Amino acid sequence: MCLRQLLQSSQLQRAWRAAFLKHVQGRHPGAWRWTHSGGGPYRAVIFDMGGVLLPSPGRVAAEWEVQNHIPSGTIVKALISGGENGPWMKFMRAEITTEDFLQEFGRLCSEISKTSVPVDSFFSLLTSERVAKQFPVMTEAITQIRAKGLQTAVLSNNFYLPNGKSFLPLDRKQFDVVVESCLEGVCKPDPRMYKLCLERLGRQPSESIFLDDLGPNLKAAAGLGIHTIKVDDPETAVKELETLLGFPLRMAVPNTRPVRKTMEIPKDALEKYLKDLLGIQPTGPLELLQFDHGQSNPTYYVKLANHQLVLRKKPPGTLLPSAHAVEREFRIMKALGNAGVPVPKVLDLCEDSSVVGTPFYLMEYCPGLIYKDPSLPGLEPSQRRAIYTAMNRVLCKIHSVDLKAAGLEDYGKHGDYLARQVQTWIKQYRASETSTIPAMERLIKWLPLHLPRQQRTTVVHGDFRLDNLLFHPETAEVLAVLDWELSTLGDPLADVAYNCLAHYLPSGFPIQPGLSDCDLTELGIPTAEDYFRMYCLHMGIPPIENWNFYMAFSFFRIAAILQGVYKRSLTGQASSATAKQTGKLTEFMSNLAWDFAIKEGFQIFKEMPATKPLMRSHHTWSLLRTPGMRSYVTSTDSSPAHASKGALIFSPEGLPHQVRELYQQLKEFMERHVYPAEPELQRHQVSAERWTPSPLVEDLKEKAKAEGLWNLFLPLETDPKKKYGAGLTNMEYAHLCEVMGTSLYAPEIFNCSAPDTGNMELLVRYGTEEQKARWLIPLLEGKARSCFAMTEPQVASSDATNIESSIREEDGFYVINGHKWWITGGHGEVLFEQVRVPKENIILGPGRGFEIAQGRLGPGRIHHCMRLIGCSERALALMKARVKSRVAFGKPLVEQGTVLADIALSRVEIEQARLLVLKAAHVMDVVGNKAAALDIAMIKMVAPSMASRVIDRAIQAFGAAGLSSNYPLAQFFAGARALRFADGPDEVHQAAVAKMELKHHS
Repeated sequence: MCLRQLLQSSQLQRAWRAAFLKHVQGRHPGAWRWTHSGGGPYRAVIFDMGGVLLPSPGRVAAEWEVQNHIPSGTIVKALISGGENGPWMKFMRAEITTEDFLQEFGRLCSEISKTSVPVDSFFSLLTSERVAKQFPVMTEAITQIRAKGLQTAVLSNNFYLPNGKSFLPLDRKQFDVVVESCLEGVCKPDPRMYKLCLERLGRQPSESIFLDDLGPNLKAAAGLGIHTIKVDDPETAVKELETLLGFPLRMAVPNTRPVRKTMEIPKDALEKYLKDLLGIQPTGPLELLQFDHGQSNPTYYVKLANHQLVLRKKPPGTLLPSAHAVEREFRIMKALGNAGVPVPKVLDLCEDSSVVGTPFYLMEYCPGLIYKDPSLPGLEPSQRRAIYTAMNRVLCKIHSVDLKAAGLEDYGKHGDYLARQVQTWIKQYRASETSTIPAMERLIKWLPLHLPRQQRTTVVHGDFRLDNLLFHPETAEVLAVLDWELSTLGDPLADVAYNCLAHYLPSGFPIQPGLSDCDLTELGIPTAEDYFRMYCLHMGIPPIENWNFYMAFSFFRIAAILQGVYKRSLTGQASSATAKQTGKLTEFMSNLAWDFAIKEGFQIFKEMPATKPLMRSHHTWSLLRTPGMRSYVTSTDSSPAHASKGALIFSPEGLPHQVRELYQQLKEFMERHVYPAEPELQRHQVSAERWTPSPLVEDLKEKAKAEGLWNLFLPLETDPKKKYGAGLTNMEYAHLCEVMGTSLYAPEIFNCSAPDTGNMELLVRYGTEEQKARWLIPLLEGKARSCFAMTEPQVASSDATNIESSIREEDGFYVINGHKWWITGGHGEVLFEQVRVPKENIILGPGRGFEIAQGRLGPGRIHHCMRLIGCSERALALMKARVKSRVAFGKPLVEQGTVLADIALSRVEIEQARLLVLKAAHVMDVVGNKAAALDIAMIKMVAPSMASRVIDRAIQAFGAAGLSSNYPLAQFFAGARALRFADGPDEVHQAAVAKMELKHHS
């Protein structure tokens, strides 16, 4: 990994070109390609790593900046900072550790971007398996080069990983020589690197070819007399290398390999059969290769004389009933070819197992491109869009075939396709079952009960995906649709849903790369929703409402297929070398299927009337307060005039018109975007990428910002000019905050999550203009996050006087030492050792901390309570839906007396807590945060305990499912329980309330 791998901009190329003139004199600085014109045979090929053998991390940097809302070019500027003495160059020469590099690099990035930059996240992505994948075309080229007796080497600027190993994610056996900058202490374009490589190869410069993607590195090599190739595109570079070497570097038939031993077929018998079929007497031998894709029917490339054919056969051994029907494949392809659908031309069906061991059919070989990676690396966004559009159109063409004219009316049963398919795949799964998979058992019960009504009957492919299509090498034209094994007559929407599976799989998925963690907008690839809309538009049909079912069924079916592949792998029958990996993938796929199935459970709020379930009286309470006395005056007027700082509004319908519209807009956003996204957000939360921002959350944040649902929390008294927020009172915001509380992920999406809200309000109230520019603005824009560190592992931190951490003044700095854990905003554990903070970073001034803390904790504390009301409402709604659908001891749960009592208690407790929350917010608006201390303490006592009880009852109604990740209840409960000490323990709030109560009555 080196600088030239990361930096692709013309700005950097100019900077490096100028710097390089110190090393190589006499060349024109504008020349970006130098070639050696000397003669003589080439005996060695030297490869750069990033941008040649691996995808260029420069592109990774650009995409990462977009996803993380970091100003474009930040990484690039930080990398060149300091030139040869900068942290990046020192890191590649192993002069500094990873820790030191990341610290210095992070500081540079933050200074350049004026915002916090999570460089750890970038470094993790840069070194991840997702990025570090060698280009297949380069792997194949190296194999061919070595087969011809030439030497190969890799010459890389790279670095040491934290585990002490150098970063070189390549198979070292591919190379005779490996030269790494971190081991040698020198980096390209230093000529010593090239000389070292040539010395170890034992070659002269004129005998060698060097491939790199950056001009300065190529110029250094050319200056020594090495022939160079500039790599802009791996495919093009390999073609140029072929020209120089004078022999092909790619196999004549792409995507093939020697036949696996377990998949060998008798060549003599096949050759005799082909001679009779084709009527030829060839003089040369029969050539046989196996295609390396596919998990089901073994497929071979056959060449005899000038005939190029493809043979597709049943796998050997005992097979599942009705599976691997090559006879049906032959029939459908022949019929569709005559109907104008692009399929290979079929020649013959042989059902005589004595020829190659099992029945097979033959078709003409059709050269073209098969795209295995749905992200289509190496293509432009417009090309990717054209590929997906062509795929969509050919699917529409298949679904538009006239069954009668094509002679396919009896190719399958008409009607009830999904019911039959569900039963078929249940049987297939049962026949290949090797262990119990809970999600599969749930799906087997759920799917038959939720079948949508079929609208049309067409030919369905059954396995329609990108890598089953053969494309023209130069245009976005589908030349042939392959693999018709699962085709039949049925519901065409099943094909469309199956075609979108890749959208929900991660890019590193072992069987087939996915798109779920890719920026589709950046790539130019339509989303699953856009792709489906495109299909409906081409077919002239309206969108459907049962999309979740079709996706659940598609993932269930692929899980059943994978289980079959795994079962066959145990006996050596599977056609793919990777088949044994599929055992653990069956469960993964079934869990994805179940995620779509339970999305119905996340639509409870969509089915609820707009106001009735949460309907409260429109009356308002006016409240006046003097020390030691509370006076309530009831008013029945619900006009906007009473919706002010002098009125307590405890129903959304009583809010001022503008706030009421904002409330409704927020609810609609939650229903359209947030609830449907929860399963995906939960998967990210438990994935290896959980320490990096979720791309989906970042996308939803932009949507929320665009709709004006952003920074709603800042109270009017703090921001009277509405410079930073929406200008809501605490009480008005309480109604909106309750809606956000119905989802664990919503507060961050609207930039209203703790501890950022309190920290932003603190900066608005007390920060200097410089502090606001550096920290407040990035927080307000959602480009940075903050944290709050108080709790210490060695002491009872609820008593602030126990805190052991220290701050001392020294030479214009504050030096911090201490040990913190459970830090809000990451829940990390951090050791502060001699941390030096510039004095100008202190807020308000020395000795003012308690004053600031009290001002900050007012609104921040009550926001938690507001959200807990919404969390409790959702828990109760889920509980009510559950008990209506379950039966125990002979009658529905909803008729059980204890369940009814629990529902009643939950409703009463929620209403009580809501009124107290709204009253506390109202007092804060009327008399200020300090005067509202009693009300804040009371609601801090009440809300978390109430929520814990309500959620606990819901979990009890769900049984074991309530503790699972299939529902949000377990996380709701953990959050509510944590708040009983995270925001001050119950006991402290109780003591505060008691003391104030005694003081008022004394």
